[in-house]
Amino acid sequence: QVQLVESGGGLVQAGGSLRLSCAASGRTFSNCAMGWFRQPPGKEREFVAAINWSGVSIVYADSVKGRFTISRDNRKNTVYLQMNSLNAEDTAVYFCAADRRAEIPAVHVMDRDEYDYWGQGTQVTVSS
Repeated sequence: QVQLVESGGGLVQAGGSLRLSCAASGRTFSNCAMGWFRQPPGKEREFVAAINWSGVSIVYADSVKGRFTISRDNRKNTVYLQMNSLNAEDTAVYFCAADRRAEIPAVHVMDRDEYDYWGQGTQVTVSS
């Protein structure tokens, strides 16, 4: 089992930045691929970014490329999502997810059904 707790959400003006954190406990964190997803109001949960166990392999959704950065610190059992140049379309509940595997096949990395553990989510609201 892996327990995930997100933090760092809040209200920010358009153009601003936030840094989300996801603290993991339980199963060895360094063996898990990690992902961030988000669910805008009234919409499906969508992929944002993913990172493999070592931090070498990273994938982003097209909508956040160049603005968001995912990273991890295996010593602290934490994965981060730095979000810059935020706009109203980024408003959503952001979820951290973990996969039992160290690597997720590229063809599946954006599929939320591939992930085994989920946090409770943190709200990000961007005011325009």
